[in-house]
Amino acid sequence: MNIMRSNILAVNVARGPTITLASGRIFDFLDPHGSHFTIDDVAHGLAHICRYAGQCRDFYSVAEHSLLVSDVAVDYPYEALLHDAAEAFIGDVTRPLKQLLPEYKAIEANVEDAIAKRFGLSSAYRDAVKAADLSVLAAEQAQVMAPGTDSWAREAGVVPAEVKIRHLSPAVARREFLERFEILRPR
Repeated sequence: MNIMRSNILAVNVARGPTITLASGRIFDFLDPHGSHFTIDDVAHGLAHICRYAGQCRDFYSVAEHSLLVSDVAVDYPYEALLHDAAEAFIGDVTRPLKQLLPEYKAIEANVEDAIAKRFGLSSAYRDAVKAADLSVLAAEQAQVMAPGTDSWAREAGVVPAEVKIRHLSPAVARREFLERFEILRPR
C-alpha cells in the first residue's frame, strides 16, 4: 500500500505562519497581537538565543544583553529589558542581514508593537533605550568579539557602558530576566 504524504508542511499555515513556543503556545507571525505569548515565553526564547549570530567567543544570550541594557537605561529600565523581546520569536538577525530584508523589518515592527501593547511599554522610551543599547553594544563587542570589532564605537563617539559580560547559562539568564521583569513591571 502506497500512502501519499505530499500534503505535509514544515510550517503550519492554518492561521498564518506559526511557531510552537516552548510553553506549547502558538505564535502567529501574521497575528502577533492575537497570539497568547507570555513573559515566560519571551524569557525562554531570549535566554536561548546567542547574540552576534553565535559568532562571539563564548555563548552570550540576548537575555543577558537585555539585562545589561536595563541596567544602563536608568530612565526606562523596564522598556530596556524588553527592547529586544521580539527576538524571542523572530530570532536575533544581524543588522547587515536585516538591511537586506525589508519584509522582515515590517514583521519585526508588528511583533514589537504586539509586545509593547501586551506589556504596557511607554512610547517615549526609544531614544533613551537606543543610546543605552549602543553603549552596551560597544562594551560587549570589546569583551566577546574578535579584537577591533568595537572600533566603530570610537569612530562614532559611543562611550562603552561600564558593564561586565558574565556569559550566563540559558537557565540563569532566563531566571534573572524574569526576576528583573517582576521587579520592574508596572502594577
